Amino acid sequence: MPTPPPIYLNASASISPYALEETSPPLPYPRLRCIEPDYKDFIDPRMIRRMSRVVKIGTAAAVACLREAGVDMPGAILTGTTYGCLEDTEQFLHKMVAQNEEMLTPTAFIQSTHNTIGAQIALLLQCHAYNNTYAHRAFSFEHALLDAVLLLREKEAPNALVGGLDEITDVLYCVLSRFDLYKPAADHATADASEGTIAGEGAAFFLLSPEKTPATTAQLLDVATFYKPENMPERVAVFLQKNNLAASDIDLLLWGKNGDSRYDGLYDAVAEHALPSIPAAGFKQLCGEYPTAAAFATWLAVQILSGKTIPKGLLPNTGVLPKKILIYNHFYNIHHSLILLGGP
Repeated sequence: MPTPPPIYLNASASISPYALEETSPPLPYPRLRCIEPDYKDFIDPRMIRRMSRVVKIGTAAAVACLREAGVDMPGAILTGTTYGCLEDTEQFLHKMVAQNEEMLTPTAFIQSTHNTIGAQIALLLQCHAYNNTYAHRAFSFEHALLDAVLLLREKEAPNALVGGLDEITDVLYCVLSRFDLYKPAADHATADASEGTIAGEGAAFFLLSPEKTPATTAQLLDVATFYKPENMPERVAVFLQKNNLAASDIDLLLWGKNGDSRYDGLYDAVAEHALPSIPAAGFKQLCGEYPTAAAFATWLAVQILSGKTIPKGLLPNTGVLPKKILIYNHFYNIHHSLILLGGP
């Protein structure tokens, strides 16, 4: 089977609970919140005051990515988000109840839609190119990646700015806690083999291009999604075969273990049956659990492939810099995805 041409990642940027200059993972809290930058470095101050928190996080990450690539105008903007702009949604609903559905201002409602983030990025850049937002639950980021790959391979755009992001608000954390998704405050370390995990959030953006440049940091070799798969180890084996790879060709399995004893065994099954003896490392102890956490994993994989500083103890001590990384993530055993990355 012929291998399709790679797509190159020429820049990446992330705003998350983990900062690259740190030498160790952040301390676990009941929920991990983003380390936010000074937004005036990325966004016009006149626009900042009209943006909700997730819009600021996403826009700043997108601008930082473009700056790293030295690109002023992307050929396309693709965004993946599951929750959208919850802060504005909550604000509109609160006013609707408090004001008895009378004299409501439409601003919060207009800005609560999922595509607000991509729209704000385009407004800031004055970009009139292809702009699409995916709100496909925990497949949102992966489907944005797939759309970008199709655009680039069909030569519909010279490059594409692709990102995935979600936030955790106080209301959302309270609601999801009722479903026993998170560990109690006294037992919230992701390493604990108990039910529940740590809530997280973050934004990561990438500039994809069919052309390799001196700034290229990694290659996007393939992306695949699986909805409620019955035999994930077999799906992984077929995925590798499709890319003309053996299990031994994978240097690192970056998996989405989150400390929830109800679901972490799924990762062990894939490692045991599809990728035996392959070094594995987790990433959710750095960002927490949220539907588009695969975007953070992709950013982290790019840092590893390009030899950037990462937390001590995160990677297995093999003494060799990985050249091919397979990201395997699932969201409560419903949405499973594979992202295959290679070195530049």
